[in-house]
Amino acid sequence: MMSVTPIPAFSDNYIWLLRQDTSNEVTVVDPGDAAPVIEYLEREGLSLTTILVTHHHHDHTGGLAELAKRYAPRILGPANPDIKALDERLGDGDECRVMGRRFEVMAVPGHTLDHIAFFAAGTPPLLFCGDTLFSGGCGRLFEGTPEQMHGALTRLSALPDDTLVFPGHEYTLANLRFAQAAEPDNPPRDRYLSECQQARDLARPTLPSNIGRERQINPFLRASVEAVRAQAATQGAANTPLDTFATLRAWKDSF
Repeated sequence: MMSVTPIPAFSDNYIWLLRQDTSNEVTVVDPGDAAPVIEYLEREGLSLTTILVTHHHHDHTGGLAELAKRYAPRILGPANPDIKALDERLGDGDECRVMGRRFEVMAVPGHTLDHIAFFAAGTPPLLFCGDTLFSGGCGRLFEGTPEQMHGALTRLSALPDDTLVFPGHEYTLANLRFAQAAEPDNPPRDRYLSECQQARDLARPTLPSNIGRERQINPFLRASVEAVRAQAATQGAANTPLDTFATLRAWKDSF
């Protein structure tokens, strides 16, 4: 069995650490800061063999150079020449084997143009989605278009319900407060918000989520739902699911 452990970084990042059974060889995802990774590895007596990178932002890549120098892991990421430390540059439909699991690479542009996600089928399915899909929300459009992000989220939302979702940030509470404005009457979302608030009160992560839950509570995956469309229409265009998504994303930017 593969375990996935969050290593907190900065104020709200998670660097995900993957470990297979009792092996001392591990993989990390999006190490924006080397220091907490090194501290964890040294404390637990682990060996870093692989790094997965979802996109080029510094809070996801800033630790690559130091970790590469110290541990010489294999580093896989998007085909972006600005990410200097990569050993393998991956694109949509590529595959890689990590910790005994086969991961499919999915292009999910929107937050950035180079953004990819790593999906492993199996029991349970695993999705490392960086800053594309958050629990209750989605990433800002720094480089891509609403069309690109809506397409990326539509693709991710089609994954199996039990797919565990490992985003790059602890944004859940803020996202769910916006979700209340975007869809006031959603009892599953309200129950989930209560659970997440309790977790944060105890300094516990709200993550991972799962795709089935996100389809119930995440307004950015619910742009075709009439109640969400009606709320979006109070802020801008909502004639189509894409219009609704674009309006929701602009609304969230200033919420």
